[in-house]
Amino acid sequence: MVQLVGSLRKKLSESLSTCRVLVVGAGGIGCELLKNLVLTGFKNIEVIDLDIIDVSNLNRQFLFQKKHVGKSKAQVAKESVLQFCPTANITAYHDSIMNPDYNVEFFRNFMLVMNALDNRAARNHVNRMCLAADIPLIESGSAGYLGQVTVIKKGLTECYECQPKPTQKTFPGCTIRNTPSEPIHCIVWAKYLFNQLFGEEDADQEVSPDTADPEASWNPAETESRAMASEEDGDIKRVSTKDWARSTGYNPVKLFNKLFKDDIMYLLTMDKLWKKRKAPLPLHWEQLESQVRPQDEVKAGGLKDQQVLSVWGYCQLFQHSIETLRSQLTDKGDGAELVWDKDDAPAMDFVTAAANLRMHIFTMNMKSRFDIKSMAGNIIPAIATTNAIIAGLIVMEGLKVLSGELESCRTIFLNKHPNLRKKLLVPCILDPPSANCYVCASRPEVTVKFNVHKTTVLALQDKILKERFGMVAPDVQIEDGKGTILISSEEGETDSNNGKFLSDFGIRNGSRLQSDDFLQDYTLLINVLHVEDLEKDVEFEVVGDAPDKAPPPPSKEDANSSIANGNKDSAQPSTSNAPAEADDLMIVDSDEEEEEQQDEEAAASSSSSVAAPTSGTKRKHLDNETGEASAKRPRTNQSHAAEDEDEEDDDDEVIALD
Repeated sequence: MVQLVGSLRKKLSESLSTCRVLVVGAGGIGCELLKNLVLTGFKNIEVIDLDIIDVSNLNRQFLFQKKHVGKSKAQVAKESVLQFCPTANITAYHDSIMNPDYNVEFFRNFMLVMNALDNRAARNHVNRMCLAADIPLIESGSAGYLGQVTVIKKGLTECYECQPKPTQKTFPGCTIRNTPSEPIHCIVWAKYLFNQLFGEEDADQEVSPDTADPEASWNPAETESRAMASEEDGDIKRVSTKDWARSTGYNPVKLFNKLFKDDIMYLLTMDKLWKKRKAPLPLHWEQLESQVRPQDEVKAGGLKDQQVLSVWGYCQLFQHSIETLRSQLTDKGDGAELVWDKDDAPAMDFVTAAANLRMHIFTMNMKSRFDIKSMAGNIIPAIATTNAIIAGLIVMEGLKVLSGELESCRTIFLNKHPNLRKKLLVPCILDPPSANCYVCASRPEVTVKFNVHKTTVLALQDKILKERFGMVAPDVQIEDGKGTILISSEEGETDSNNGKFLSDFGIRNGSRLQSDDFLQDYTLLINVLHVEDLEKDVEFEVVGDAPDKAPPPPSKEDANSSIANGNKDSAQPSTSNAPAEADDLMIVDSDEEEEEQQDEEAAASSSSSVAAPTSGTKRKHLDNETGEASAKRPRTNQSHAAEDEDEEDDDDEVIALD
């Protein structure tokens, strides 16, 4: 007879009180997860988060209160959760999980890792650390009313990076406000600015410099003091952007100088942000006006939506759009608000001008109105109940892992609307590892296309290895028979190489580079494909992952010489025994199997779109607390496919923010 402790088997209950688990992230999902863990019976929990509490977090992160604004999320979450279970042993780290202190040995201290992150770089990093340490990882994500939970286990399931991810559509607030590095960051900022000036103000959409940016200060006390500088008894005193703009009569020149000169000059005082980044360049309206040339005037006619104007051209567009929007507000009367619409010309002009001016300040290539319109999409709000459901599912999958029932773990999708069987939660069998994955394959290898005469060593390090392939501290050597060191993670050792072109080191078409990240216990072989020219604004292109098929198991003789990420004892091929024909089917109770299969067939033949996965199709994976999705591989043995995504009101890209 099975002994129960509460609702759990006695053996499992005892396991919860002794096992150590790591929670990465203490935000929307993380708060709910920590509360669930202690109430379920987990006693030894470590939580890490670099962020500090902002007033905009309080509507959905219920472990925090007004008095906590400016304090460490991890530390306050610990203190709040201990009120649920004072006997729990919780350790909080106000730090980045990518800090070298949290190495493979650190991860091996845990029986289970649970991710509740909001940026892809950290998710990639945790994925690699768990692979290297051979520790199960539970990934999760939410976007509005949608959510997902999945389990990652080395050698048994796909890792987080097995499937390609689309361009990220959710960004930390400090990235939007302080350190934009992509055009989409500037476009989101410009849309926020529209709402702050003309629409409904939202604390989540602040555009001024973020003085409490955790990256600007690694000292928690200093970060907290900055955030609390304007707080009195828990109330944040802010100057309303809209009220200030009204006090100036929506003067375009004053607004311009405030946003593109004064705020940027203030950002420059946060010098820690610019140690490894190119600093922004403030714009002065008077200087630009004095330097204007006839060809810089805004041109009418032609395909103007396809044009990329000069800086002064966007200054004029900024001025004209503000004057028009000001008139619209006046016509609506006191207290009126405007709603941003991509089909409203003045609103679109404003976002185009503001976004491009900010791109120029941060040394990005400016975009046409057409490009910006196609990138500016709807914002999905963070939904507290979605986070609560996802956190509950994380714990349920965690209990399966700790019970040794990995074969019963599932990827579970939370839908916005019930599917044909009136279910909001849809489980799917976990896929085996991808043989082409450049992270968890036995010998990760990729081919990258670029111009060796124009690509510098620094660009290889920062844009290809760190940004594209998620490495933290890469070491690179050329496979030229001499083992030439191109990049060293030791500070200052190869800095003299940074400005040189790859061709200066004899790298040409067909060359091979070996990149090692010892922190992640990760090695990647890069095949160089030289091309003279790529598309406009494209510096490199990943051609394809290798090997093209699953490699044969290494023989005893070459087992020690082959490159495998993580310790070689745990680098085993997939042992998944799920039948291929069932991979894409929903998992159903045995007594309903026949009825459910009939429903599957009906779903596949129906013209109605459903949110649940159906035969031949796997639902897209959502990134943590984002709307990002990566399509699962189609099965070649399926003869038909059904649409599995909810239809949207329009074709805009979706931007999720939390």
